[in-house]
Amino acid sequence: MPVDRDPRATTQARRGRPVRDRAAAPAPIPLWGAVLVALLAGPVMDGAFPDLGVWPLAFVGIALVLIVLRGRRAGGSFLVGLVFGLSFYLVHIQWATLFLGIVPWLALSTLEALFVGVGSILITLAYRWIPQLWPDRAAPGDGRRSRLLVGSVGIARLGLLPLAVAGLWTAREAISAVWPYGGFSWGRVAMSQSESPFAGLFAWLGISGVSFAMVWLVAFAIELILAAVIASRGAHGLVGARRAGPALAVLLALGVATAGLLAVPHWQTATDGTLKVAAIQGNTKSGYFDQRSYQGEILDGHITATLPVLGDDVDVIVWPEGAADLDPLEDAGAAQAIDLVSQAAGAPIILGTITQRENAIYNSSLLWQPALGATDIYDKRHPVPFGEYVPDRAFWEPFAPDLIGLIGREYTPGTNDPVFDLGSVDGRDVQVAVNICFDIVDDALMRQSVTDGGEAIFAQSNSADFGRTDESVQQLAIARIRALETGRTVVNASTVGTTAIVAADGSTVDRMPTFTTGALVDEIDLHTGETPAVVVGAQLEQLVSFFGLAALLLAGLLRPRRRPVA
Repeated sequence: MPVDRDPRATTQARRGRPVRDRAAAPAPIPLWGAVLVALLAGPVMDGAFPDLGVWPLAFVGIALVLIVLRGRRAGGSFLVGLVFGLSFYLVHIQWATLFLGIVPWLALSTLEALFVGVGSILITLAYRWIPQLWPDRAAPGDGRRSRLLVGSVGIARLGLLPLAVAGLWTAREAISAVWPYGGFSWGRVAMSQSESPFAGLFAWLGISGVSFAMVWLVAFAIELILAAVIASRGAHGLVGARRAGPALAVLLALGVATAGLLAVPHWQTATDGTLKVAAIQGNTKSGYFDQRSYQGEILDGHITATLPVLGDDVDVIVWPEGAADLDPLEDAGAAQAIDLVSQAAGAPIILGTITQRENAIYNSSLLWQPALGATDIYDKRHPVPFGEYVPDRAFWEPFAPDLIGLIGREYTPGTNDPVFDLGSVDGRDVQVAVNICFDIVDDALMRQSVTDGGEAIFAQSNSADFGRTDESVQQLAIARIRALETGRTVVNASTVGTTAIVAADGSTVDRMPTFTTGALVDEIDLHTGETPAVVVGAQLEQLVSFFGLAALLLAGLLRPRRRPVA
């Protein structure tokens, strides 16, 4: 059968001109253009997160970044990734400026952008090396290229390449989430999907797994579209349905891939009883640098906000992080006041306070039982570096002595388990998991909250230092994801907001406006059992990350080496 060829290619060859392969993938845009796209991609990505919360923008942001990383040199890809990282984080965590000023905000954004830059180099190398393992040997203008990439070429470009790119993206997120100094996992791309149609995936895949699925879907779409472009260029002599075939195939493949992700059913853990909860929002001057009239003002504010619910026959009262600015373990007056409220309510109080034990300072949560006092204690697992303590203080202090000097306390990371036993409620013992503020982003701690027996999660926070910025709603979105991921009701109690109760299916049970004083009193479901994300979430993160890194390494070792052209 005769092979269709591009007559212009034949004419150019006869005239001795270089033959441009019309069926090849489009050339990368110039570096300056790629940098501008990366600069745009950051704010676009941020728009997917609360408060704006337009979740499809996350996929647009991913696509913009991946497209401009194709065909780059290592230095160019690092620059593109760095610009994208900066333009995203400088917008996304702008709330950090309200606490210690511009310097920590710039430093943290730059650190995270450096991670993005290095990760971008790896993704660019994957785009370069993996297709070289199965090169397309069809000649320019060959009619065989009018079909979508199939066989070994299709396996590389439509199969292996998107998986590797998604794995490398996930690996970068996973590493920066735990290192250095415990990492910073705020802003992972999956965290934009708390209220999207893809939210049901969290119970199956966890946050890292959903990040992987999102990037894979976008990378797969890009390869399909490029394959269609290649096929259309190769089909220059074809008309009608045959030329439209590649585009239709792309739409079909994308539709199947997207429908497959959306069709995953919500995982439902077993409901085993209910618990009547009062979540208190004191709306007090709770910021680190707030000027208070007297020591104990925050405690008094939360006691006052609790008084209206004393007759509501609640099973437990939840106060936020730092609700007692006098340590009831040391201050007899604070202990007496808290116990009076607890006895009047006939219910335990879970409250946040700062404790000092054995020459160490902790950001703690106490379980206070009526007439018994503190019967259990949880210490914040992840104090915020350069916010609640200064790691390697002697090293960093010479660089910014005034700034470092503002952080007077050195909170010690907690090591105790995160589950409180509330005692008997309606004839059965009830256990709830607690975490404090930044703990909510710790994947391992959330899994432990379930495996150690927590039937609901109480998330205590203090967002007073961040004013009316997006920080509180971003944190609430993460709490919503944790509800979906663990199959547990999450009670998010904050000093100034956002205080809310989120059901295990991610729906909002109740919510209080920010910077108001009050209480949410609701009957919440208790849940038992473990979701797939709890059981294998850590292993899935390791698997996809290892796959991306291993695929890149093997492609680098096995790719054919080309001799330089003289």
